[in-house]
Amino acid sequence: MAVKGLRVFAVIPRTVFVAGLLASTALASVPARADQDDFHFRPGHLLLSRAVYDNKASNITAGVTQLPPNCVAPNCATATADGIYPMVFSNDLVDASFGITAKIVLDELRLNGHRIHSLEVPNSGQHGVTANRDQMVTSFSSKSEIGLNLSIDRHSVSFMGYLAPVDAIDVSNSNTPDVVDSTNPVTSAYSRVIATVDEHGRFRFTKTNAYSGNNGRAAILNDRAGANVFYTTGNAGNGGNPQPNGVIIGAGAQIMTSAKTPLVDQPDPGLPTPVGSFNVTQLSLKADKVGKDTNFRGLTVFNDVIYVTKGSGGNGINTVYFIDTSGFDANGKPLACPNGVGLPSPSAKLPTTPIYYDATKLQTLGVTPYNMCVLKGFPTNLAKTATSFPFGIWFADAKTLYVADEGDGTNTYSAVTNTYTVAAAQTGAGLQKWVFDDAAKTWKLSYTLQAGLGLGVPYTVRDYPTGNNAATGLPWSPATDGLRNITGRVNTDGTASIWAITSTVSGGGDQGADPNKLVMIKDKLAATALPANETFSTVRTARFAEALRGVSFTPETGLGRDADDRDGACDRDDDDCR
Repeated sequence: MAVKGLRVFAVIPRTVFVAGLLASTALASVPARADQDDFHFRPGHLLLSRAVYDNKASNITAGVTQLPPNCVAPNCATATADGIYPMVFSNDLVDASFGITAKIVLDELRLNGHRIHSLEVPNSGQHGVTANRDQMVTSFSSKSEIGLNLSIDRHSVSFMGYLAPVDAIDVSNSNTPDVVDSTNPVTSAYSRVIATVDEHGRFRFTKTNAYSGNNGRAAILNDRAGANVFYTTGNAGNGGNPQPNGVIIGAGAQIMTSAKTPLVDQPDPGLPTPVGSFNVTQLSLKADKVGKDTNFRGLTVFNDVIYVTKGSGGNGINTVYFIDTSGFDANGKPLACPNGVGLPSPSAKLPTTPIYYDATKLQTLGVTPYNMCVLKGFPTNLAKTATSFPFGIWFADAKTLYVADEGDGTNTYSAVTNTYTVAAAQTGAGLQKWVFDDAAKTWKLSYTLQAGLGLGVPYTVRDYPTGNNAATGLPWSPATDGLRNITGRVNTDGTASIWAITSTVSGGGDQGADPNKLVMIKDKLAATALPANETFSTVRTARFAEALRGVSFTPETGLGRDADDRDGACDRDDDDCR
């Protein structure tokens, strides 16, 4: 089903097979090309997304390159470091929008982390990929990007990036072509792009003008019964206040039609099309910056309800939300939460069209009427006072919800204890388990899993610098601060296995550039108090000049032919069940 008024299509280009691991820098030897009929993801395995920086000194010239590119005074700064990783990201200290686009690599892993093969998303660094060919990149070091999600019918995996070349500067804060903010210090314009990849490694891409001034974070394709629409989350705006209308409507939760033609043949997709809207005034709180209450990151769909998280920024509320599709009361408030907090309607259905909004009220009220609710039991205090930083979310069942908490990002360090002390002292960072209380009709936090994460404890990475970063006076070595994107599955022994991407703190110029980890834990589903002896294990660690971003299961997982769990029982490959 097409979204009314949208003109968006997609593409299936040639795939690229990455044959093996590199011995040094990142996992990127000269990629071998493979016929797409020969490539195949096995259902039941993990899919991991990596941002891989090409580590060229020539990307930036210290003392010469002006940041952002084509900047206009007084919004200009001179680069302090060249393009060598990780020192290049110290330029973030003089240019708050700093980032460099990098290629995206998808790794198929067994559940124990053993890599089977890798697939490189088409990008300008590959032979034959010219400006008019399908391509997509991510922004290194935008830590919230390229989250992975299986489609509703589990036939493909979706993620977001940019229609831009490799090594472009400050793209993650650029405008989009149809939504230009004249106060944005980054003057360039690039389309945001949604990608899908199927079990044969075939890509399709869809352009959007959403998330101008900022980044798209995650996407899920509703491919059920011909719906053919994406739900996406992200943030918008990098300029002054008030924000242009296009920025306000282009933030948060969006919907758009999946495409069928190459990017170069796709017509202008037009203005963004929101599918959800929330404002702190729903909780009788004083309004803040219009368009920033929906700075969403995590995204999932469960029982035909869209859930999102907000865990960063100084506006809005850091919490878990859902989109209410049950309608509005006589006062124009969502039926599921007339006071801003509630539970989804049992008759909820996934939306297939954008929400209606009153364009005359955008500058004062944002996208209204509001159709989103804080999930009952989750925090309702303003982000300015937040101690919760939710990111990824995964439902084990209707009464068990796991929420990844990223941590607060504070890199206070003690040389005496060799510890990032604030990170180490956090009680909410890690994997939170929430259980639904049938009697009280609310969600309640049971416990937070942290054992084995080593919160605040520095770790070493091969070829990564040691000692202190001269630009910050703090150690280069990163430490885990919490968790970002997650996925999981329920096992036949009454446990749930959850895989998660770690967040970090460090003395690097931009902590999003740190080499991080993929970790896994098994939790007893029936437990309501923290079990003894449950601990995270490290599945993969990012190598030099790369960062791990998203994790999901491979396409077709859960459709009765999974490689590692065809009959619901454990087998030789199913290491997490041992």
